[in-house]
Amino acid sequence: MVFHVKMEQAEDGWIVVECPALPGCVSQGRTEEEALVNIREAITAWLWAEDQKAAAALSENSCQPPVVVAV
Repeated sequence: MVFHVKMEQAEDGWIVVECPALPGCVSQGRTEEEALVNIREAITAWLWAEDQKAAAALSENSCQPPVVVAV
């Protein structure tokens, strides 16, 4: 998957990077390269957490196990 991110330099010199498609998915780094590595990790963690919430909701409302699809 491809995500667009927004990068800005904070007052303290750090690079803050945000993924607008994923509300609350924000990270930072001392350099642009570090910030991009960190936002990739944040995006992965955000998607995993949302999937865990969805899986829990599915298991509460169904007698059948959820189907897993890799992308």
